[in-house]
Amino acid sequence: MEKQHNRGQDGAGLATVKLHTEPGVPFMHRIRSAQPQPIGDVFGKVRDEIAEIEKYQPEITRYPGLMKGHVRFLGELLLGHLRYATQGKNDVELCHPFVRYNTIPARNLTMAGNFNLVNVDELFSFTKVSPGDKHKNSDLAAMLEVVHHFLCKEDEARQNGLDVKNILKQAFSMFDGGYHVGGLIGSGDSFVIRDPHGIRPSYYYVNEDVIVTASERAAIRTTFNVGENEVMELMPGNALIVKENGEYSIEEIIPARERRACSFERIYFSRGNDEKIYKERHALGYHLSETVLKAIDNDLRNTIFSFIPNTAEVAFYGLIKGLEDYLNRIKVERIMSWGKDFDEEKLTEMVNRRVRIDKIAIKDVKMRTFITEDSSRNEMVQHVYDITYGTVRPGTDTLVVIDDSIVRGTTLRESIIKMLDRLGPKRIIVMSSAPQIRYPDCYGIDMSKMGEFVAFQAAIALIREQGKEYILQEAYGLAKELERTNTLNAQNVVKNVYKPFTPEQISAKIAEIITPPGIEAKVEVIYQNIESLHASCPSNLGDWYFTGDYPTPGGNRVVNKAFMNYMEGKNERGY
Repeated sequence: MEKQHNRGQDGAGLATVKLHTEPGVPFMHRIRSAQPQPIGDVFGKVRDEIAEIEKYQPEITRYPGLMKGHVRFLGELLLGHLRYATQGKNDVELCHPFVRYNTIPARNLTMAGNFNLVNVDELFSFTKVSPGDKHKNSDLAAMLEVVHHFLCKEDEARQNGLDVKNILKQAFSMFDGGYHVGGLIGSGDSFVIRDPHGIRPSYYYVNEDVIVTASERAAIRTTFNVGENEVMELMPGNALIVKENGEYSIEEIIPARERRACSFERIYFSRGNDEKIYKERHALGYHLSETVLKAIDNDLRNTIFSFIPNTAEVAFYGLIKGLEDYLNRIKVERIMSWGKDFDEEKLTEMVNRRVRIDKIAIKDVKMRTFITEDSSRNEMVQHVYDITYGTVRPGTDTLVVIDDSIVRGTTLRESIIKMLDRLGPKRIIVMSSAPQIRYPDCYGIDMSKMGEFVAFQAAIALIREQGKEYILQEAYGLAKELERTNTLNAQNVVKNVYKPFTPEQISAKIAEIITPPGIEAKVEVIYQNIESLHASCPSNLGDWYFTGDYPTPGGNRVVNKAFMNYMEGKNERGY
């Protein structure tokens, strides 16, 4: 869990199932925390139980069986989770794992996962469960009820153990979304399953002692000190099912569909120490080098390069590699053109030319403002970064900074552009290693309010400047008609909002939007294109937030609902 801390700064939870307990002895336990350091809080409480035994009953510590009876979270099956509060408040009741208790052991169930579903209302309707206010929009609460429903049916029908594969086939055929989710059953069986499009990442490792799964390969490799090829990818639509006796199998639960693994995982969300992700982020930066050279008219002498935030560092290395390759080609061409007309000083000057790089911005706060609650984001971003003075030649240098992605533009507008302008550059060019984020994501990285996307704001501004408001009204009318006929999932009407404009026009307008009043430097924005994204991340072609091409019908329903919310002035999620 600590090696995946990047996936959850807001909450943590742990559940345990103990095998072969005596009748009447609790066998399923859960602990959760939404404290400022949730992992430390959860495991601190676990350590406190052990410390109390070591202090008052030290002889017990020599016997694992006795320890299991005294320490709640010492068991054979363990399920941990880290939460990002992408929607809803940072409430401990929303932290995974969720639990469904029952007096019959085999009908106890606890689940946690990395996912979003877009058909929560339908799932609650199917189970005839009325969730409370806290859980009415909870994907996991809905998923838990459905799986538990089929778990109970399976337990009623069978006398000789559960067919977990059958339970999963019935339950997960109902889910529309992206997911990597795990569950522990009171019978001692457990499972991890991945969505059929492979939208969310899922990995596992097996040896003679443990079976472990996680959302990131590198977390398993580091924890168990194993090679890349020893950690396997759980294929789309498959489940890893583990029986009480430790036997396991990989089962197809839902036939695999077109692979649409989330590219945003590779760009931003996953840790960059996975060797494949590292190479892909490096390639994302490399592909931007030719574009930025054109933007600065190949003037490397008067351009300085840096990156913001830390998650863009690897892409920055790729960008610099591309610039150095260009500079080396120029050096060779120039030296070859001299023939014998050079001396040591002239040659030394040419050979020593370098791409100018510096650490321009320093992130003082270890927090991802991208996924901070809406109400506190604007205030936070003003205090996240500081600058390194004396790095830029005022009025002469162009300052290029690469970001991993530009979603809302809030951090740029409220903090970074103001901060960089204090250094006095002639131009500020902000580069995004991701393409323009134009559409909601409803499969895990929860971005669902149209009005928050700076690319959408730019399109709206262009429409109004050009007197083309009819485009919005036509798209809104089409969405309402789709809603009336219960066919919101048929098409993405928001594509019509962007259709009149080139990516360059949208980027130019974004540059205006993120430029606060009083800025002296000219501000420009350069985005990655879709073709370069796919070339950089060839196994993760999920790009719906950039292109609007959703892998499941529910995606179209979400984007259309989000657009209608915007047009109607509703500040709420699209699902």
